[in-house]
Amino acid sequence: MAAEESPITYQQLSDLEREFEDVETEIISQQVRLTKPLLEKRKAVISQIPRFWPLVLEQAPPDIDEAIQPTDSTVLLSSLTSLDVSHFELEDGGDPRSVAIRFEFAENEYFEDRVIEKKFWYRRSRNNWAGLVSEPVNITWKEGKDLTEGLLGLAKAVWDEEQAERANGAKTKGKAPTEKQKALRAKIDAIGLGGLSFFAWFGYRGERITAEESRIATQEEKDRRQRRASGEEVASPNPDEEDEEDEDDDESLEIFPNGDQLALAISDDLWPSAIKYFVQAQEDDQLSDVDFESDAEIEDASLPPSDDEDERPAKKRRA
Repeated sequence: MAAEESPITYQQLSDLEREFEDVETEIISQQVRLTKPLLEKRKAVISQIPRFWPLVLEQAPPDIDEAIQPTDSTVLLSSLTSLDVSHFELEDGGDPRSVAIRFEFAENEYFEDRVIEKKFWYRRSRNNWAGLVSEPVNITWKEGKDLTEGLLGLAKAVWDEEQAERANGAKTKGKAPTEKQKALRAKIDAIGLGGLSFFAWFGYRGERITAEESRIATQEEKDRRQRRASGEEVASPNPDEEDEEDEDDDESLEIFPNGDQLALAISDDLWPSAIKYFVQAQEDDQLSDVDFESDAEIEDASLPPSDDEDERPAKKRRA
């Protein structure tokens, strides 16, 4: 059956959706401002709780837990001392959806860094794409302890090389890949992305959109909506069309394709709900103790009675 014609266009629905997005962005701004004193209070309180953040990570939701490999878990649970999320652009009137995720570590056998911070900028392109972009952050690995098997270092080297070319005004569209790019591509193909270390996430880059490009795209999109609201027919860019400024096949050099989703899971779930996950970890630990004691009592009941209480087997406790 043919679909009934509607007086409402797809573009009108799209514009309405963007109005909702504008309101949601304002809500985020207000929420960040209102919760800032509470988060500072929380930070002071949890700093007195041993292993707070490792216990929170033990209860991490699936989106985060599946990104943490056993060796990653060894590092995070033994040496992570603090985790912090900030909406760094908001202070200068920027987008509150841009976030910086900061990890602090104690001395460990894997890397020298005590602080590793990754920033994600919320950007919009002229072809109507919007989301989080970032740039690779290097980690100073100790000899033979690189959990990314060289991927992160190569991703950072390729990024630095590309930034230097751009600074010199070089055009890379259609240009043959450099030796560093070929090495990174070969390393990705050799290792694969299944079971990749959590620390490869620090190499996520996403779409290549500068702050100026995003500002122009945002203003153009706002102008189009205003003109349509006044009755003018204005078409939006086709999101399937290749952006003229997209000069490289960035996707082929991405070592952690869902890095933006992991960032959102940390900033929008784990970070604000940290106390909930910590309490859940405590409750699970208590339940485990109860279960273990019950098992021990059943085991004791099956033993023959003894006149010497000192010879009775002692109950084991969790460490």
